[in-house]
Parts: sequence; C-alpha cells; structure tokens
Amino acid sequence: MISLRPRFTPCAQVLLAREILTARPRAATRTAPRRERSVQLPRYALLCLLLLAGPLPVVRAAPPNFIFIMADDLGYGDLGCFGQRRIQTPQIDRLARQGIRFTDFYAGSTVCAPSRCVLMTGYHTGHAFIRGNGKDNLRPSDVTVAEVLKPAGYATALIGKWGLGHEGSSGLPTRQGFDQFFGYLDQHHAHNYYPSFLVRNESRVPLNNVVPREGKFGQGVASKKVDYSHDLITREALEFVDRHHDQPFFLYWSLTIPHANNEARAKGMEVPDYGIYGDRAWPEPQKGHAAMITRMDSDVGQLLARLERHGIADNTVVFFTTDNGPHREGGNDPDFQNSNGPLRGIKRDLTEGGIRVPMIVRWPGKTPAGVTSDFVGGFQDIMPTLAALADSRAHVPDDIDGISFAPTLSGDATAQRQHDFLYWAFYERRGARALRRGRWKAVQQPIRSAVRLYDLKNDLGEQSDVAAAYPQRVAKLVRLMDGADISTPRWKFPGAVRKKTPAN
Repeated sequence: MISLRPRFTPCAQVLLAREILTARPRAATRTAPRRERSVQLPRYALLCLLLLAGPLPVVRAAPPNFIFIMADDLGYGDLGCFGQRRIQTPQIDRLARQGIRFTDFYAGSTVCAPSRCVLMTGYHTGHAFIRGNGKDNLRPSDVTVAEVLKPAGYATALIGKWGLGHEGSSGLPTRQGFDQFFGYLDQHHAHNYYPSFLVRNESRVPLNNVVPREGKFGQGVASKKVDYSHDLITREALEFVDRHHDQPFFLYWSLTIPHANNEARAKGMEVPDYGIYGDRAWPEPQKGHAAMITRMDSDVGQLLARLERHGIADNTVVFFTTDNGPHREGGNDPDFQNSNGPLRGIKRDLTEGGIRVPMIVRWPGKTPAGVTSDFVGGFQDIMPTLAALADSRAHVPDDIDGISFAPTLSGDATAQRQHDFLYWAFYERRGARALRRGRWKAVQQPIRSAVRLYDLKNDLGEQSDVAAAYPQRVAKLVRLMDGADISTPRWKFPGAVRKKTPAN
C-alpha cells in the first residue's frame, strides 16, 4: 500500500534546512573543478524545494488478508488441540501450535442463525436483529463485517452457509457487502449434503443429486448422491484464494460440517465414506461424525497450503471456530466422543457446552505461536477486531457490543480492553438467557425458572449452583441481564411457552 506521508518530520526538515544554509562550498580539485556560479543551484532555491516539495510516498505494509473458517455444530472438545482423543485433526492442531488458542471464547448464540447474525453485525442477541432460527432476513440498514472491510479495498466472499437472508430478500450476501457468494442461503437447505442445487450469488446452480420430495427451501434426503456439497464449497474457497491472492481479501468460509441432515433422522451424518474410521467398532453415526471432522481438517490443510503456494501465509490472519455447541441430531451422540469436553450442555443450552466454542487465530510473525489465551470474548468482537487490523474502524457502527481483541493477537495483553460482561438471549422453546461477568455466570433456562449462579473459575462444568450463597451477586447479574435485552415485537421472552421454530 502506498501512503502519501511526509518522509521528514518538521524537526528533521529544520535541521536539513540549517545544514543547507550553513554548508560551505567544497574546494576545487583537479578531478572535480568548481562549477561556474551561473549553473550552481542557489542554496535558498534548494531550501524552497525542500520545504515546498510536500509529502513523499512511503511504502507501508500491505493490509492483512482475513480467512474466517466456521464449522457447524462442532463441540468444544471435538478437536485434538482442545482435548479430543478419538477424532484426528492434525491440520487444525497445527494451526493452534502456530497461533493462539482461545479457551474462553463464545459463539453468538446456541443455535445457527442468531449466532451468525452476532458474528456479522457485532450485536449480542439482546440487541441483534436476528435472534432465532426463523426465516428472518438482514435489513438494508444492517452493517456487516464485509461492509466494514470493503471501503478498505478488500475483496469479500462468503463460501458455504449463510442463514441470514433468503432468495430475493435484502439479506442476500451480495446485498450485504459480499462480492461473491456460493453455497446455502437457508440453514434448513444446508441440512442436505447432497442437495439438488446450491446458490451462486443470487442464482441457483443445479447439481447432479436427486432429492425426491424436496422441501420448499431445498431440504430433504437425496436418493441419488453424486455431488457432496462440502467438497464443492472447499473447491470454491480454494479458487477464491487463487483469484485474489494479489489483493487484500476477506474470505468467510462457513462450513456445514459436522451438522446432521435432520431430515435423514438416524442416518443424518452424511459423508461419502468413513475413511480411517470405517473399521472402528463404533455406531455408524459416530463414524460419520468423526469422518466429517477429519475431512474438514484435511481441507483446512489444503487452504493453508494454498496460502503458502501464493506466498501470502505470513500476511493472512486465519480464524477457526464454530457457530455453537455439539448436537444430538441425525443419530449423533455427543457423549460418545466427548464432543463438549469438560463443559455441561450442548446446542440449544446456555450452559457452557452450548455456547463456549474453540477459537484459534494464526498470523505468522504477528500472533505469538503456541500460546493459550483466556481472554473472554465472543462473536461480537470479530467486526471491531478485523476493522482495527484493516484500519477501517471508521465504518464500524458506534453502538455495537463487540470490542477489538487486536492487542491480544499481537501479544500485548496489557493493552487489551475487557468486556464488562457477555450476554445471550434465546427466545425459542420456553426462552432462556445467560450472562457472564468475570468468573461468575448467571443462567436462567427456561426463562420463568430461578436464576442459577456458577463460579466458572472453580466449576467449569457448572455442576454446583451457588445462587443461594450469593443473593446480592445474583441480583446484580439479573439487573445487568434486564438492561442488556431490548425486546421487540418479533423478539420478546414468552410469558407462556413460545411456539417452536424449526431446528437449524
């Protein structure tokens, strides 16, 4: 990047000017006779040229590329670098060794669409526009991460699952700051790993799969399975890097693995083959779950290799995370492979297992390697962090809930601002909310139940409710929760049981 900034400070210019004015003429020599005065440039003219020359171009480092990889329903304990022993994830483990592993990072919600809305817009689920798994669309007024980066010259692409806008709506990725989109618009369509179509930008692309009794949004179970969507999405991501490696880019690679095809019921862990797990004495769904994750891991390795091939690995910030906790769908049993690690709960719970997620960030030469961070952050922090790294802060809305954790990425924890608290609201089923402030976490699920209090420092698994011992602390956290949530006609906690929205 070229920046037109003065090469000399005012102080340096004054010193140079004084040197010009006081310099003595060099004596003539035989080899270098003194030039005639008529062709000598007067000293005062040199001084004027110096002072009037104005800013000179200075070469600055190119802005970093960003790749944000998000798995779907991956558990906190599903990766080797987070304690997994049965499922092999060597490429993601390598990513963790080369970067920072965040232990206290949180998804935007405990289900798909609202979590992605928090990620894209920087507002937690007490303020975000989309707070549940309905068929809501982002509005033209909503500002996304892509829209924050585009003014800084970034090429932007979403490859994979969107979930924040449907065909013909204002929420389409190409109407929310992304130059390019390929994948699933609808989260229910994304259940099907062998769909009859995917979407490129704003048009359907037919595939070779046959889906009888296909749902309105493309969901269903294929009778003829030819094109595995994850492989197509991976290829598209690699090709995007090939096309844009010579300019700043933001790639949001939003994978569907290891989400289940809910429509396939007990056979929902769809994968072309079980790979190295084929001969394990495991239930079929657990073979599928493991094979999906290892397949994804291999493809992450492909992407990292592509960065090396183009010579841009050192200037690319790679994030890896997931949208919420592990699931119990499609025949999958999250307990079999200890998918939630030491945490309590799974997807749709506001205990740690539903919302605390693995987060890894690698930026060679910038982020410390092999470091573990206990910074307490969440998806709402992604927008301000990327904006800070891209020097595009001016385009971030003033009232978002996120903070930049760029200082942590550079290894300067002392300069890192901290959240006062993190908040989650879940409006489906019977409603729920939770708030973490430091070591303390309040959980109210269902919404009409008593508030539970956990000391995460001493009880990460949330086994001991200590609310009765700390009534004043509970009252304080309840006041914070009350103030954090802005109800709207669309989103308000039920006084009775709220109608259930479809599973994502």
